[in-house]
Amino acid sequence: MTTTRFLTGITPSGTPHLGNYAGMMRPAIAATRRPGVENFYFLADYHALIKCQEPERVHRSTLEIAASWLAAGLDPEQVTFYRQSDIPEIPELTWLLTCVTGKGLLNRAHAYKAAQDKNLETGRESDDGVSAGLFMYPVLMAADILIFNAHQVPVGRDQIQHIEMARDIAASFNHLYGEHFTLPEAAIEDSVATLLGLDGRKMSKSYDNTIPLFCPREQLKKLIGAVVTDSRAPGEPKEVEGSTLFQLYQAFATPEETAAMRRAYADGIAWGEAKQILFERIDREITPMRARYDEFMAHPGQVEAALQIGAQRARALATPFLKQLRAAVGLRPLSAMQTQPQDTHKASKAALPTFKQYREADGKFYFKLVAADGRLLLQSTGFDMPREAGQAIARLQKEAGALQALAGQLAPVAGVDTIEVTAALQALATASNA
Repeated sequence: MTTTRFLTGITPSGTPHLGNYAGMMRPAIAATRRPGVENFYFLADYHALIKCQEPERVHRSTLEIAASWLAAGLDPEQVTFYRQSDIPEIPELTWLLTCVTGKGLLNRAHAYKAAQDKNLETGRESDDGVSAGLFMYPVLMAADILIFNAHQVPVGRDQIQHIEMARDIAASFNHLYGEHFTLPEAAIEDSVATLLGLDGRKMSKSYDNTIPLFCPREQLKKLIGAVVTDSRAPGEPKEVEGSTLFQLYQAFATPEETAAMRRAYADGIAWGEAKQILFERIDREITPMRARYDEFMAHPGQVEAALQIGAQRARALATPFLKQLRAAVGLRPLSAMQTQPQDTHKASKAALPTFKQYREADGKFYFKLVAADGRLLLQSTGFDMPREAGQAIARLQKEAGALQALAGQLAPVAGVDTIEVTAALQALATASNA
């Protein structure tokens, strides 16, 4: 079975609330149990530093969010769950990517443009208050994704640009140094629930209208009691459309329970009774998770241990990959330098065409034959297994008639004829036999 890698980052910038849980955490945790999917979930604490210069807040939020995910059912054995700052390969890769990223690309980033527009509206210099961190944010995000060659990155539609920029940066690196990175795809989350807050607007920390996910039972009851409702009296039919109470209830209730509440609205249920039913339904789901959360918060070492397990697993992939990337850009031990003069044979061998094998976002494996000057000579179609792609390469290198025999697994390349490809394959065969 082909495995697809999903990667999701969570910025530690506050205390999780019911909207975070119903809209992202609960469906994301359920997705970790799907077969054929490898999940990477990380706490993006480097990203938090772009907007927050309060060390204790970043530290506290990191613990709260990690504890919340674990309490909600995230299994560190099923998911690579780690803290971004525990993976030193990420900032090093960020620099390698920075060196191939055009400033013009970063100029178009939404967050940077929004900061400039806000400054211009208030009559300030366009870059006033804009840190290099904010400007370079897309490169760090690209490094987060590319260090593990993630295939899919779940995002809302307003985040698609970040994935497109990661693809552009990866393509620039691949063009200069060979095919090292998979080009990631955005997994659009159109169905993500957006819960309304206490005042009827989207539940958001910026509106100060949230219900903390694991607040004490009595506080939960008090906050639900403060949800804004209209003035319809008991016995008077009520509308479910636009009702914050109904939407909150629907996010936690079964379809049967939701249908019963819809009938109760039509029958004129009192707002106080509806709020009590909502409180009991949410509290029933949250209570066992709240107990686990309180345990984690009281014993942060348990959370740290889970994150270190994830960090070890992540670095087992990142460390050798970055070593490969360092070598690709020329950051190699000097002992690897050719110390003796190259003879004609070695010089000609260095100028040979090369096969490059890689995996694409569709999960299939491909290869291509690239001339010494970088031109594409031969492109394969997709193979289900890397072994199959490797076997096809071996045939092309050894068998005189393999080019015709494998025609159905090769895609035409514009401007390249069979004679040129055959000559390149013969050059490889001659070099391997020399």
